[in-house]
Amino acid sequence: MAQNNFEIITNNPLVLGKLRETHYVIYHDISYEEILKEVRDRIHEGHRLLSHPLSGSVKPKETPYKSIIITTGKGMEPDIESLELIENAIEACGKFAFKADLYGAGVYKDFQLIDWTLLKSALESAEI
Repeated sequence: MAQNNFEIITNNPLVLGKLRETHYVIYHDISYEEILKEVRDRIHEGHRLLSHPLSGSVKPKETPYKSIIITTGKGMEPDIESLELIENAIEACGKFAFKADLYGAGVYKDFQLIDWTLLKSALESAEI
């Protein structure tokens, strides 16, 4: 496995399948909002955000999938900017009704692909 200075937290099985051999991926079968909270907890431990928690044009709770890049290393104190971003994302998530349960099975594959595409773009920046 390649040594990176970041880790990926995701609930997207497509991301896990594509990156588990080359990146440090933390996969949880949990909701979009729970992924945000998992990232928030890690920021409190000293990790920093490397990708925006609300990237893309799909609103929170319209998709069930989210992948976020954070630093592997921890700082001595929580990063205030990262905390503000993740807390705002959690708050924004609470403003939307869950809609992903209204879609047919094939749509979930599309949402996985959208999340993967957004993550792939962020990875290209993180790996420079």
